[in-house]
Amino acid sequence: MAEVDDKGVIVVKASDLPALCPNPTMPLWSWHPRVYLDVAPTGKAMCPYCGTRYELEGGPRKGAH
Repeated sequence: MAEVDDKGVIVVKASDLPALCPNPTMPLWSWHPRVYLDVAPTGKAMCPYCGTRYELEGGPRKGAH
């Protein structure tokens, strides 16, 4: 399961991919249409609806597209 770091960024493990927002830890009132975020190529992504930032634990994955 993804964890929130001290900067409010959601840290996603490779086993949690694909990353999606809203994620199950968010309160129901803050939900919006589900979007899948491609964090593998750059190691980070931001939700276009709510601005939540996601980072892949260990950084970008080589060979990801």
